[in-house]
Amino acid sequence: MKIRIKFSKHGCMKFIGHLDIMRYFQKANIRAGIDVAYSEGFNPHQVMSFAAPLGVGITSDGEYMDIRVNSTRSTADSIKALNDVMVDGMEILEFKKLPDDSKKSMSVVALADYYMYPKDEDEMFTDITVLSNKIAKFMAQPAILVTKKTKKSEKEVDLKPHIHAFNVDFYNSRQEECLNQCAYFLSVTTGSEVNIRPELVVSAFYDFCNAEYKEEAFQIHRQEVYALENDKYIPLGSMGENIEAAE
Repeated sequence: MKIRIKFSKHGCMKFIGHLDIMRYFQKANIRAGIDVAYSEGFNPHQVMSFAAPLGVGITSDGEYMDIRVNSTRSTADSIKALNDVMVDGMEILEFKKLPDDSKKSMSVVALADYYMYPKDEDEMFTDITVLSNKIAKFMAQPAILVTKKTKKSEKEVDLKPHIHAFNVDFYNSRQEECLNQCAYFLSVTTGSEVNIRPELVVSAFYDFCNAEYKEEAFQIHRQEVYALENDKYIPLGSMGENIEAAE
């Protein structure tokens, strides 16, 4: 049976890398009594995969993990069992059963929503109307060319087709004690083939405005992750259904 789990990551847990998060959930599943299935072979491990690994230092309300289980309790009981063993900064939000023929979340990710807000005062946010107009002019360009660096090479990329939304909005988070924080909101292409980081867009915007961009001056928050289905972007969590009773 395939299960999709949605969780949030806040506080000091934002500094824990992806591999350690995997190890954390392997132990959390055992402590919570989740009847998770194991792979076969000489080195069996829990059947588990993540939609889109989160970078270190980024908070999120939209992280997804797929697991396979032999049996399960109801959605409500499973969420409670997992949250009872979670550390501060981690919270299970959804626990849903997937269709047997569903693909792994990591293979269907197509889009992600982000907020980027300055940790301290930023001159760009002095006048929101002026800032919004600058963003509109930035997005009106026929192409937004940047040099994207990878571990092996550098290549020029046109960001324009991969920016689905870019505007000024307000970010609220009780976990971070951040209320009505003025922020950049971005929806960008995310996936195994094309993965656009929000800071790459904001950095290009600052270059366009002849302003200095300092990556360490911003906090990045991932709000949601989507799959593309029938030409529509849908949250990964909507692809499953709640479990009403033990199965």
